[in-house]
Amino acid sequence: MNVGIDVAPLEQDQAGTARWIRGLLGALEPRAGVSISRLSWGGAGRWTAVVRDVVWYPLLLPRQVRAQGLDALHCTIYRAPPRSRVPVLVTVHDLAVLRHPEAFPAWTRLYGRTGLRRTIRAATRVVAVSEFSRRETAELCDVDPGRIDVVPNAADSCFVPTGPRPAGDYVLAVGTLEPRKNLARAIEAARQAGVELRVVGARGWGGVEAGGDGVRWLGRVSDLELAGLYRGARCLVYPSLYEGFGIPVLEAMACGTPVVTSRASAMAEVAGAAAQLVDPLDAASIAAGIDEASRRRDELVALGLDRARLFTWPRAADAALAAYERALG
Repeated sequence: MNVGIDVAPLEQDQAGTARWIRGLLGALEPRAGVSISRLSWGGAGRWTAVVRDVVWYPLLLPRQVRAQGLDALHCTIYRAPPRSRVPVLVTVHDLAVLRHPEAFPAWTRLYGRTGLRRTIRAATRVVAVSEFSRRETAELCDVDPGRIDVVPNAADSCFVPTGPRPAGDYVLAVGTLEPRKNLARAIEAARQAGVELRVVGARGWGGVEAGGDGVRWLGRVSDLELAGLYRGARCLVYPSLYEGFGIPVLEAMACGTPVVTSRASAMAEVAGAAAQLVDPLDAASIAAGIDEASRRRDELVALGLDRARLFTWPRAADAALAAYERALG
């Protein structure tokens, strides 16, 4: 089985999507019986990304697939050729652009209104990263659930409970500075709880800022630094309004860190009973969750470590290979 995997998103994204792509590739490439070809074009520039969307995906990518004699093409975001001579799988990490279009830049909103549903419906099979994303894809894109496979995330090997940690009493927020991460309410909740908030994440869009009394914005950090920040935190505060998975929830649990996260979206599915679930629209609920997570710390740490062990990249690779086999018929 010769499968081409689209790695072009790695040029633009180093957050959740990139983690999923890198983790899956690392588990798939050593497997016997499957040959993986990494497919990409262009660099990280803004206009290069636009050209990639309008030229490479529909026109040049199918030519690469033919030239390399591949059996199937796995596109790792919801950009893909509209027509292909080989089966195409399209990954849906989340459909926030359909649920909350106001939270995205103009180009992403335009694609959401025009090409997104058409691309997903044209795929031979769809890959979702959670059961939540699977349900959202079926509902919002009118796709038969039987055509959707779930290939979840996992935490990378550096996210473990032992190792260095920074000093201080703080709670941690992780995520690109963008509207749906709900950072303003996380900041207010930390203020109400009387604890410092440290924020990890690249600058994004929508005018979101990580500042104010008791707030330290650390920007983007290495995975080793992030693991240490998880370990040192009183808890992770992740009250996102919408996620297809919510990787920081899993990483924090793997580091032995209690988690406070939203009842809605995919986070409750990922955390199971191992997190303190709150109303993301209510800062007081988030603040109460911080206090309760502190009270339940030992319990949540044990539950979180057990929960995190269920998510591994070899299991994700097994699910991906099963999806490829279904696509090939």
